[in-house]
Amino acid sequence: MGCIGPTIVMTFGDIFAMRLVTFKDSKGQRIGVELVETREIVDLSVGTRLPQSMLAFIALGATGLRRARRAVNSGQGRLPAASVQLLAPIPRPAKNILCVGKNYFEHAKEFHQSGFDSSAGADAVPELPIIFTKWPNSVIGPGDAIPSANDYTNSVDYEGELTVVMGEGGRHISQADAYCHVYGYTIINDVTARTLQNQHKQWFFGKSLDGFCPMGPCIVTADEIGDVTQRRLTTRVNGELRQNTLVNQLIFDIPRLIADLSRIMTLEPGDLIATGTCAGVGIGFNPPKFLHAGDRVAITIEGIGTLENPVA
Repeated sequence: MGCIGPTIVMTFGDIFAMRLVTFKDSKGQRIGVELVETREIVDLSVGTRLPQSMLAFIALGATGLRRARRAVNSGQGRLPAASVQLLAPIPRPAKNILCVGKNYFEHAKEFHQSGFDSSAGADAVPELPIIFTKWPNSVIGPGDAIPSANDYTNSVDYEGELTVVMGEGGRHISQADAYCHVYGYTIINDVTARTLQNQHKQWFFGKSLDGFCPMGPCIVTADEIGDVTQRRLTTRVNGELRQNTLVNQLIFDIPRLIADLSRIMTLEPGDLIATGTCAGVGIGFNPPKFLHAGDRVAITIEGIGTLENPVA
């Protein structure tokens, strides 16, 4: 496939463009394609020999997408979307989720001024990407409750983030070629226990609590989303708009992140890169607006959808 800027152009035009989901019903867990217009899910276990793990499906690359497109066109295996439960698109990542801290200019400033920033250096805006990870056990799906009681410091915060799903992996991927390695995109809520994050002087501990990584509602293939830098991210808590930005406001853009990460590690199909959050998180307010049981957090990215979770 070829790449033009942030837009992926597949070899067969837009034939592979689709919205991929992991779901379950009384027959168990499997993967499918979401048809937004008809409010249906195409069950890819019907009439195909495709794997029923999203990670295994992503590893098939264009071949898997071509076979899935044939399944969609066959008209078989269609289920009403309301009859199934959506799970995180990758319910159990093979590795920790790669995350980027302080990667929007205004958020870097609000975090620096919040009193919770224990990252090294006195500058609000980092000179190099700040990389941390979230434990796979933290992943939950759309509609699942964020277990705020797991944070014994009562400082639960939200962070809406565009998340890259890697396709073809490799090391030493250049910025010029980076978008050729992007399979698609999803949404992550990088839920954070702020006091733990600050007390431990690093970010892994406060961000890896069980249930602190809502993901979904789907993976949109890169060709379907088009120019991802022009997509708007918004977060609402109980209907109140808290975060609102375009992805093009990233300090370190997607090609830079892929290039830097692949310089030191081999990236593989299905690896996840949460690109950072924008201004408007709870600690950006005075006093901080932490999450509490009964709240609802809804993160929307144009072209992907809305990831909504209650807080328990």
